[in-house]
Amino acid sequence: MELVAADIGGSHARFAIAKVEAGRVVSLGDAVVFKTAEHASLQTAWETFGRQLGRPLPRAVALAVACPISGDLLKLTNNPWIIRPAMIAERLGVDRVTLINDFGAIGHAVLRVGPEHLSHVCGPDVSLPGEGVISIVGPGSGLGVAYVLRSGGADRVIECEGGHIDYAPVDAIEDAILARLRRRYPRVSVERVLSGPGLANIFEALAAIEGRTVHVGDDKAVWTAALSGNDSLAVAALDRFCLILGSFAGNIALAHGSKAVVIAGGLGLRIAHLLPRSGFGGRFTAKGRFERLMSTIPVKVNVHPQPGLLGAVAAFAEQHS
Repeated sequence: MELVAADIGGSHARFAIAKVEAGRVVSLGDAVVFKTAEHASLQTAWETFGRQLGRPLPRAVALAVACPISGDLLKLTNNPWIIRPAMIAERLGVDRVTLINDFGAIGHAVLRVGPEHLSHVCGPDVSLPGEGVISIVGPGSGLGVAYVLRSGGADRVIECEGGHIDYAPVDAIEDAILARLRRRYPRVSVERVLSGPGLANIFEALAAIEGRTVHVGDDKAVWTAALSGNDSLAVAALDRFCLILGSFAGNIALAHGSKAVVIAGGLGLRIAHLLPRSGFGGRFTAKGRFERLMSTIPVKVNVHPQPGLLGAVAAFAEQHS
């Protein structure tokens, strides 16, 4: 059957036409991407997608959203849209709905991508395990965390909100970053540093350490400067971002008892080429008495271009098979 796949994040809403048969994903079309700031709601973005497609939309939807899936009202973490689950079918004109957390969708995608979409970062360069826990960490507009439990030939995707745990600095520079952020926020979660806006927070803190005065009007400008290498302070901020990501991913692996870790999210894709050459691996394994154990855990980056859409469709296929 044919359906619409939708992945609603903090900054962008992605739509595509997909097909499923017998509980599996047959095809996923090209994604159409809208800025959420340019649309009033999910429904208006859906209608814009339909007009661009130029034909009636399928009467089924696989919908991944960047917030916990609970209650009568969904408020996205970094997006002003409000979604009422009970109204989705009526508002979108569909008969079948699969609603899933965005990182739950990423978990389903990790189980279905081929080895060509899993780029090696550190640890043993082996395939993902067929048994045990695979942790998934993904910086984007926010910071997503999920895990997959593989047991006895069955796979279960478990969503969580690990991106909102407390930020734990490791050295003096990160102590200074935390101290600066505490002046702005009553509680500093790790998402405050490992996200799109997080790089700008790191950049500002490093500037303060050097006694510089900087004005960050748009965190995207910091990302552009860091990835291009045109600004040494922005480059230093991105280096620090990779270090903190390594520490955090290692903490999550310890907490989950992971057999493998996959880095995902929009920013994970953007820095996939940098992570193997950064301090990520050293920080990932630097867990004291557990350093040897950490060195046995393979870490990959999911480089599939649209894992949220793929995972949402996979969840739909599983639910409606």
